[in-house]
Amino acid sequence: MSGAQVVAGGGDFRPRVEKLLTDILGLMGFPARLDLQDAADGSLSVALHFESGAPPGVEPGKRSQVLDSLQFLLNKMLHRPGVERRWVMLGAGAHPEPRPRRDAAAQQQAAAPAGTVAQVASTPAQPPARAAAPAPAAQPQQRNARGGQPAQQAAKPAQAQAPAKSVEADERTLQVEEDPVFREAVRKLAEKSASLGRFYAFAAMKTEDRARVLKAVEGVGGVKVAAEGEGRNRRMVFTPAKPAPMPKRSLLPDDDEDDVDA
Repeated sequence: MSGAQVVAGGGDFRPRVEKLLTDILGLMGFPARLDLQDAADGSLSVALHFESGAPPGVEPGKRSQVLDSLQFLLNKMLHRPGVERRWVMLGAGAHPEPRPRRDAAAQQQAAAPAGTVAQVASTPAQPPARAAAPAPAAQPQQRNARGGQPAQQAAKPAQAQAPAKSVEADERTLQVEEDPVFREAVRKLAEKSASLGRFYAFAAMKTEDRARVLKAVEGVGGVKVAAEGEGRNRRMVFTPAKPAPMPKRSLLPDDDEDDVDA
């Protein structure tokens, strides 16, 4: 095989994907049956059917940070230098919906101005708007028969109110059942954050689990734990009282930015 180039879309691609995913999910403790099929956009679609329940934060048919991270890691392991790239898309319990690639989106944006100009040129000119009629002289407001609000004010259409923004639940006020194993693991991480001066975060957790984190770290000094973000991006952040700088030798090397869309 000297000088031969390994092609990502070749005959060994599917077995590599299946083996890597099986090994990773096994190490995570969430084995799954894999359903692989070719997607219309040229990528490889994989539906993960978890055998004994999905990982925390993963729901069938929905995107999550866990799946996005697993998909990113898998594509990084597959796309080595000298290998033709073919993306792998993951879905929980079903195949993921196809997503537009960056190059396709760029072509659509480049073609948009020309199409817009042609549409404007083909649109017939609209006649100028008529001048607004002069406002009538101010008249005394007529009150309704019952002597209540003025008739003009009652006739005004009600203004549409903006939809209320969803409010995140306050984890500090929730009453949840304590999990001794979970509590011990969280306290160890909080103590580690305080002693090493490192920042840590829990992502893709349910509201009840975030409440358990807050209760577990009660009494641990040298670290502050709080919930940040909204929706599925909400996370529990461990902030040490005395942060320590990361040593230069442990910094990850820069990587190419042409990664799979997450």
